[in-house]
Amino acid sequence: MATYVISDIHGQYEKFIAILNKINLQDTDMLYVLGDNLDRGPQPIKVLLKLMEMPNAICLVGNHEYMAEECLSFLMKEVTDRSLEELDYKTLDNLVTWQYNGAKSTIDEFRALSAEMQTEVIEFIKDMSIFEELTINGQKYILVHAGLGDFDPARDMEDYSLHDLIWKEADYSRQYFDDIKVITGHTPTQFIKGNPKPGFIFRHLNHIAIDCGAYLPDGRLAALCLETGEEYYT
Repeated sequence: MATYVISDIHGQYEKFIAILNKINLQDTDMLYVLGDNLDRGPQPIKVLLKLMEMPNAICLVGNHEYMAEECLSFLMKEVTDRSLEELDYKTLDNLVTWQYNGAKSTIDEFRALSAEMQTEVIEFIKDMSIFEELTINGQKYILVHAGLGDFDPARDMEDYSLHDLIWKEADYSRQYFDDIKVITGHTPTQFIKGNPKPGFIFRHLNHIAIDCGAYLPDGRLAALCLETGEEYYT
């Protein structure tokens, strides 16, 4: 049995299948996906449907799933005078923010689904974990989409807000724990200041950043095996 982590697929279905083939994922392995499967790329819903049929995949919520879950239920409604009346400022602001962050491909694919499958997709997103804590070969890990915003070593994981965990970037210049490694996505390693290998997995001060910018022109999808430390790339 092996444990793998990937993050920020962003609708890159072909890269997702390619990375699964590279790691040769077995039924006895576990795959943790640290959020942002949706938006930007061409086939985000196809990625989600694939994950939904994988019993050994555990999905964490990213900020793009959070935005989608807030908006997709509204988009399922028939456009009527009553539904438009229910479009309050908060819902409209959420829709605009989501569109700005690359929602079009998600919306287009979602609308092509049956009503039953649309409901299943929304429920799948609602059931996603916020964070996971693992111990592999004696090493402790925290898995979270973005980071531990406003980090304080005295805070328990349950004390962080959802915004802290899925929106606020990790501070890669600061070591959070002596004995715990924090694995994050959200920030493409191309954008981490001082990273000597942009576009590859970044390891520093017990941080492991695994978003290698799959949706960027020079980006790739990465996977990390926690038992061996081996890195895989598309």
